[in-house]
Amino acid sequence: MKINGNSVKPGMIVEHKNDLWVVTKSQSVKPGKGGAFNQVEMKSLKNGSKLNERFRASEEVERVRVDEEKFQYLYQQENKLIFMNLTDYEQMELDVEFIGNKIDLLRENDEVILEMYDEKPIGIQLPNTLIFEVSETEAVVKGQTAASSNKPAVLENGLRVMVPPFIEQGEKVIINTEDLTYLKRAE
Repeated sequence: MKINGNSVKPGMIVEHKNDLWVVTKSQSVKPGKGGAFNQVEMKSLKNGSKLNERFRASEEVERVRVDEEKFQYLYQQENKLIFMNLTDYEQMELDVEFIGNKIDLLRENDEVILEMYDEKPIGIQLPNTLIFEVSETEAVVKGQTAASSNKPAVLENGLRVMVPPFIEQGEKVIINTEDLTYLKRAE
């Protein structure tokens, strides 16, 4: 589907220079001279390279439609992650590199959404929030809680996050999977 150049937004997948790109940043620029344009930063889905491109409003960009399918993460076997399609129960193997640095967030039986293009996976969406137990954190020093300073904590999966001073070892916390930050204490 063709869209005009200033409609390109982060999260979109576009076809450009015979490759598929996910848009990571976009900024509308209106210079003093000349026409306005959209400054876009993109990342290749094939090899991970980055590209900065300017799209004018008069240019057309090919937006790619992807299918989203629900899968359940089953287990890891060496360098492969095994997922099961929740519709037809077919299993799919993906390389560990496919998920990248978010591998620490993936736990057995978690539901994810795989983005498919031409029946091939090109992206993965984890749930927006996940619950983890705090395996270690510093003790609170009496009187230090007046300031709203956070302290480091290590979660059960080895991930390091900053948590409020009242969070203690053994408590469960809710983590934002986009930026890997603490949201709130789990009930």
